[in-house]
Amino acid sequence: MKVITLTLSDLIEQMLTEMLSVSDGSVEIKRNVLATQLNCVPSQINYVIKTRFTPERGYFIESRRGGGGSVAIRRVENDGENVLSELLQSVGSTLDGADLSAYVKKLLSLSLISEREARLILTALSDKSLTSSHKNEERANIFKNILLTLSEIKQ
Repeated sequence: MKVITLTLSDLIEQMLTEMLSVSDGSVEIKRNVLATQLNCVPSQINYVIKTRFTPERGYFIESRRGGGGSVAIRRVENDGENVLSELLQSVGSTLDGADLSAYVKKLLSLSLISEREARLILTALSDKSLTSSHKNEERANIFKNILLTLSEIKQ
């Protein structure tokens, strides 16, 4: 008989996954409330959300400040044949400006975004706009969320 022990992170992930499965694929949680229920600190909830509910895994996260802090988690279905899903899968953990430009040109050529949207994306994710020392990681995360949003709008 094999004994399986769940870590606190596993338990939090399992709870959030169950909440998403009984809802319409979207849930909003208050970090403080969930942390109190699980007898942990809110940063543990943040850690699980940040590492296990990522754009690569098909989740869109929106953090809201104030009132104890809440987080909205939305599942975006990836059908494998969808161009946006394929693009999302191909974006790595880092993305430089040249690769971003190529992705945006692809979206534009497929008429998935307008010229105006392309320029806005390129401007928002340019080296001038990103101020952290981890620009390529930031750019990749933001672009993945843009792709998830486009996928959600397209459905």
